[in-house]
Amino acid sequence: MKSEQALPLILFVCTGNIFRSMAAEHALRAQLGRYSPYLVGSAGIEAKPQAVHPIVRARLIQKGIDPAKHVQRRLTAELIQDAALIIAMGYDHQMHIAQAFGRHAPLFNQVSSGSETPILDLHEALPEWERDLEAAKAYVESIVDHIWNATPTLMARLPQFFG
Repeated sequence: MKSEQALPLILFVCTGNIFRSMAAEHALRAQLGRYSPYLVGSAGIEAKPQAVHPIVRARLIQKGIDPAKHVQRRLTAELIQDAALIIAMGYDHQMHIAQAFGRHAPLFNQVSSGSETPILDLHEALPEWERDLEAAKAYVESIVDHIWNATPTLMARLPQFFG
């Protein structure tokens, strides 16, 4: 049974909850503003204890978001149950949510632009990222920028999920 909430919860899901879903959570919360009609959260399907990478943190700070208080959390049945809309960052997250919890989760890019493309994690986009740290940094920054820039369109499309 769903717990009682005053506002619908939008939940972003990725692997570790320290990069993509966390950036999406903070971008949406910041751009919705103080009087948001939604609660916004994020979780990771693995969420092994680790800190937000300094590159992610710095890019969010440039956007006016301080992720210092972000609490990494693992995706649970309770979070799934409480969520009115679950948004997956990648295909693997989408499949995990369907298989483990029986819920459909559209991809971030589906909701924000109608594109059926995932937002890849660093190791998926650049398997040998450790050999080119500048390319890795540029990729991470581009993903945070993409999420930030796509958020207004995502916001405009949210009512179709709550109609």
